[in-house]
Amino acid sequence: MGADEKKLRWYNIALMAFVAVWGFGNVVNNYANQGLQVITSWVLIIALYFIPYALMVGQLGSTFKEGKGGVSTWIKETMGPNIAYLAAWTYWAVHIPYLAQKPQAILIALGWTFTGSGKVLDQYSTLVIQLACLVIFLLFVWIASKGISSLKRIGTVAGISVFVMSLLYILLAVTAPALTGVSVATTNMTLSTFIPEFNFAYFTTLSMLVFAVGGAEKIAPYVNFTNNPTREFPRGMLILAIMVAVCALLGSYAMGIMFDANNIPADLKMNGQYYAFQMLGNYYGIGNTFLILYAISNTLAQISALAFSIDAPLKVLLLDADERYIPRKLLKSNDKGVPTNGYILTTVLVGILIIVPALGIRNMNTLFDWLLDLNSVVMPLRYLWVFAAYIAVMKMADKFTSEYQFVKNNKFGLLIGGWCFFFTAFACLMGMFPKVPAFTPQWYFQITLNIATPLVLLGLGLILPSIAKLTNNK
Repeated sequence: MGADEKKLRWYNIALMAFVAVWGFGNVVNNYANQGLQVITSWVLIIALYFIPYALMVGQLGSTFKEGKGGVSTWIKETMGPNIAYLAAWTYWAVHIPYLAQKPQAILIALGWTFTGSGKVLDQYSTLVIQLACLVIFLLFVWIASKGISSLKRIGTVAGISVFVMSLLYILLAVTAPALTGVSVATTNMTLSTFIPEFNFAYFTTLSMLVFAVGGAEKIAPYVNFTNNPTREFPRGMLILAIMVAVCALLGSYAMGIMFDANNIPADLKMNGQYYAFQMLGNYYGIGNTFLILYAISNTLAQISALAFSIDAPLKVLLLDADERYIPRKLLKSNDKGVPTNGYILTTVLVGILIIVPALGIRNMNTLFDWLLDLNSVVMPLRYLWVFAAYIAVMKMADKFTSEYQFVKNNKFGLLIGGWCFFFTAFACLMGMFPKVPAFTPQWYFQITLNIATPLVLLGLGLILPSIAKLTNNK
């Protein structure tokens, strides 16, 4: 692509990245964890973590502009194919808890769509609900195996609708006290209302913040399509950071207007998004209009995300796989190019993660919160490979060149890369500690699952090459 064909400007980069990274759930989930103290946390996480992370991604994308595998390509070029396989496996494995929770999100969204309430699931046991989730998942495995192009298009439209409504919520909620005279739910705000207590409980919530701002590696391929990437890409990333900061800060304050930060509803993570739009409609005298529109859009977006996430991460792992690491039977595809045995492996792992927790967690809200927290522990593990690749590039700066560089000084680059790697690992480790009363049977059950899940998923990736060596030779 010639320089005259590089059409993307800094504002294009900022908007594309914003849509890929940000979502309303980021506001709700972190407010549920920290209340209005999350405002200070947002400032710190964006300045000390998110901005360096996004700019590192820019340099890696520019350095390996011919690579099509994203993080896997970066690792392959810097650390070799063995480590690249582990990076690709991690990218797929971290989606297993994500897939296990999507059916829950669909059921909740459907409940709000048809009844205008989040109490529909309360009349059923967690095991019955999780069995229903398993049926939904199996249905979408079948749908994904038949091709999901139309579902992707529906999901894109629904996703944009959810995104626009999330921004509309922030605008209308922040201005509601002035426009409608509604009282602010969080009273007696002082400086201490916004300053976190940096204790053990606080550190267990860091993984949700990292989970919220992660995913910037999705924009790496666009670095080289940017007009003057040395200047405009970092400008776009800084604008992205400002946009995320504004939405995080105003969104959190808007939540404080609706929900008392000193008395946060126990089911805010599960139902908070719907409560927010229901209350917003009541503020402006239009009943459940906002709620229904959001619930329908979110239902379709969740459905599309489920089908897409069954298919896409698996293809990233298998379609360009090296048979030294993946058993040949796992690579088998049908006439539609669907890796059928890969689908079976995904189904078995997700099925276990859907059913087993329901045997020990008997409250649906607790189960939902636990699985969301597990996602915040497991999903950021893939970001570690981004920082590992950046550190490797800094160590071999004489070998790799790029049109855009985050920092010129290699030692400073190593320091920043190391900081982001350490912080991500620390956040994931602390996130493993459950948010229920310590040392109770529930606590032991949850922490066992929190530790076992990533170990099993990543451990399976470690033993798969040995299985491949035995079975492929036969």
